[in-house]
Amino acid sequence: MKKTLRIFVTLLIVGIAIALVGWRYRLYLTNPWTRDGQVRANVVQVAPRVSGPVVELPITDNQLVKAGQLLFRIDPRTYANSLEQAKAQYEQQVSNLHVAEQQVETAKVQIDISEASVDQAQSKVNETEADIEKNKAEWERQQNLLPQRATSQKSVERAKASYLVAIEQRKSALAGLAQAKSNLANSKTSLASAEASRRKAVAMVREGRSSIEQAELNLAFTELRSPVTGYVTNLTLRIGSQAVANQPQLSVIDTESFWIEGFFKETQIGRLHPGDEALVTLMGYPRRPLEGVVESIGWGIAQQDGSVGYEMLPSVDPTFDWIRLAQRLPVRVKLDDVPEDIRLRLGVTASVLIRSESDLSR
Repeated sequence: MKKTLRIFVTLLIVGIAIALVGWRYRLYLTNPWTRDGQVRANVVQVAPRVSGPVVELPITDNQLVKAGQLLFRIDPRTYANSLEQAKAQYEQQVSNLHVAEQQVETAKVQIDISEASVDQAQSKVNETEADIEKNKAEWERQQNLLPQRATSQKSVERAKASYLVAIEQRKSALAGLAQAKSNLANSKTSLASAEASRRKAVAMVREGRSSIEQAELNLAFTELRSPVTGYVTNLTLRIGSQAVANQPQLSVIDTESFWIEGFFKETQIGRLHPGDEALVTLMGYPRRPLEGVVESIGWGIAQQDGSVGYEMLPSVDPTFDWIRLAQRLPVRVKLDDVPEDIRLRLGVTASVLIRSESDLSR
């Protein structure tokens, strides 16, 4: 009897164990799980836009900083001096523009005067031509009257002299007209030159204004402020260090961007969908599981075999034909509420379980 009871109890325990294993196996199939997970976050590399020695460093490594907080300051004196030079050059360029505008106005006035001179000279020519016609007619009339003794030879000579004087006056008037037209052409040339100088001066003023703006930006760039709220990391900068433009000097881990990235086998990906509930367990907090939701699933991983290697030849790793390892694809999990006493740190290990049955309605 006792032997039968022991056998029954043994079989019962084995049955329960098998049932538990089957239940856990079913959960594993329906709720994919991986221990290959990591805490991830956006890391902002802070690089100055200008070069110079560091004169102020109010932060320490691993310090929490707020968005907009000063990280370090580059010696601003060189850039302040450049700004003053740019302003002085701009003032000179504005003065040159005023001179050029006055020259344009003067040239326009000179054109008006030259055009009036041309009109006056043309009127003088017209008057002399009228005098020529009148004096010629009078000379011819005196010549016709002379045989009739209706006039004297002296009157004929006087009429002839008036005619010749009118011809000379016309020549002088034509010369004056030519000179007036030449002066007008010169005035138009001067106006064109003055307008070209003004356009150049306008361009120089715009360039000077741009130089001031660039100098102001460079001066502002001597202050490096945190673009996000986060933790300073990899701070090796010291006061007196030479900061080089566009070279990262430190990094800030964005505390508002933490997520979990779990790497699941390709055989499990088919059962995962965005929106599935997730349970995340950090190795540092094994008894404090965190809830989240699947945000996205990766569409590819880097190619290993066939990638270009030495001498531009494909690099192929040796494999065993009877062993086929499933590739792992990244699954991004967004955490819900993280308790204040749990500190997320970039790169720490996490286990991720996806409750795929939470979205069976799809």
